[in-house]
Amino acid sequence: MTTTDPSDHDRTRATETGDDLSDRGLMRAARIETCGRPPVVGDIPVPLAGPGESLVRVRAAPVTPLDLLCAGGASYFGTPVVPYVPGVQGVGTVGQTAVWFPTSAGMAAGDGSMAGLAVARSEDLVELPAGADPYAVAALGLSAVAAHMALTWRGELVAGEQVVVLGGGGVVGQAAVQLARLAGARRVVAGARSPEGRERATRAGADAVVALDTQDVADLAARLSAACDGPVDLVLDPLFGAPAAAAARTLRPGGRLVNLGSSAAETCPLDSSTLRSRSLRVLGYTNNELTREQRAQAMTLIAQHAALGRLSVAHEVVPLEEAGPAWQRQATGTAGGRIVLRIP
Repeated sequence: MTTTDPSDHDRTRATETGDDLSDRGLMRAARIETCGRPPVVGDIPVPLAGPGESLVRVRAAPVTPLDLLCAGGASYFGTPVVPYVPGVQGVGTVGQTAVWFPTSAGMAAGDGSMAGLAVARSEDLVELPAGADPYAVAALGLSAVAAHMALTWRGELVAGEQVVVLGGGGVVGQAAVQLARLAGARRVVAGARSPEGRERATRAGADAVVALDTQDVADLAARLSAACDGPVDLVLDPLFGAPAAAAARTLRPGGRLVNLGSSAAETCPLDSSTLRSRSLRVLGYTNNELTREQRAQAMTLIAQHAALGRLSVAHEVVPLEEAGPAWQRQATGTAGGRIVLRIP
């Protein structure tokens, strides 16, 4: 973060936000001071936007798994330089325009969205439709982008197909259940490991919800098959492990399994006979593969669905001042859904 003379900050903020903020040299922010510890809220200097950047007045900042991973200090991005403001995405305004924006906080030098003002690349801003709730959009964010693109771009979902969504109680899973339906799936079956997750998958609109509370692949496969209406066309898998191996057994010949996470296990007991006998396609997905244009188009679609009341996920809005305890609850899995910080 660059600290400059207050008059420079005043000119930048007035230009980028359209507001007169000349009387504010400081802003509230949550900062990671020690890797592996929750953020601490305090006052820090407002940031300065450089060429090609915009200063966003932040309204909503979700606490995501990527934020937790980066701040833990042992991610594949390396150990971040502390202190820094976390928040890999957020929702706010530039002037009078509501926008969603990404950051590289925790993955590269610089600060993120969990602050009153945040710097974002102007070309990364995605304008939101009128009526879009900032907290609902922030809760969906890149998780919903992943669900949409894994289903459609990577998984090639077409209308009339049957879909199994594993991890249906997570944000990706809840979004995938709804997005599969919006894309024309004839039946959507969800699986979740916890009772709370199964309840969220039910509220998301799954036709049937299966308990994934065992490591017995044959048992899980039998449960999923019983819930499905014949062979499955596409499996969306953010879990891997035994659930993925079981779901693969429900696929029709030529069926597709798209993996976009490993929250159940890093390895999967997928047997060769299942894979070969049905000529299955096992595909990997990551948001990192998307172009800026693809990400923007997907985020625009997500926001439009949200504004029209077609898409939502369980989330909890918490004041920025409570970022530390909220972060801890998200990390331990005791939150009722995706926590979104309300930025004053």
